[in-house]
Amino acid sequence: MNENIFRILAALIFFTGIGISSYFRSKADKDSGEKISRKVDGTAFMNLVKIGGLILWLSPLLYLINPAWMAWSRLGLPEWVRWLGVGFGILCTMGIYWLFSSIGSGITPTSATRREHKLITSGPYRWVRHPLYTVGSSMFIALGMVADSWFIGLLGILAFIAMASRTPKEEANLIEKFGDEYRDYMKQTGRYLPKLGGRS
Repeated sequence: MNENIFRILAALIFFTGIGISSYFRSKADKDSGEKISRKVDGTAFMNLVKIGGLILWLSPLLYLINPAWMAWSRLGLPEWVRWLGVGFGILCTMGIYWLFSSIGSGITPTSATRREHKLITSGPYRWVRHPLYTVGSSMFIALGMVADSWFIGLLGILAFIAMASRTPKEEANLIEKFGDEYRDYMKQTGRYLPKLGGRS
């Protein structure tokens, strides 16, 4: 299979995901009239996010510009696995739209909540409290499959670990804001994946 086909499909997945995220994040800032400071999560963590984020976003771009630049991370995946990655990536892109359209102006770049934030329990949030961490990192795993790159896939896993490390702080903020309503919500939902047995 011509590598250019996988590059085109990877580009569509990558840039569609970025476009959806950028649109909804910008809209959330505008609709809420509130710009959340990234200092909330601490300087050290945000510096790690900036450096890690640069590597995370740059790696797929390098593959898209010239696959030879990422050849050192090639796994030699069979073509069917790469096509599976395309399907997985499309599902992730749809998931990104679903979760952003569900949370609306409640999305923030940090663990902080907005002043007028309302608890969202619809869309994917009906089953999962933090679907963005799961779907966002999964998109990079999918891109790693499409690009046949263990490094891009590994970055998706590391991004999930980094974002998940701030979950306790984020949930503490939500408990402070919503109290028992959020505690009850936690009992009915999974943190990153749907809870076994489903929501009652």
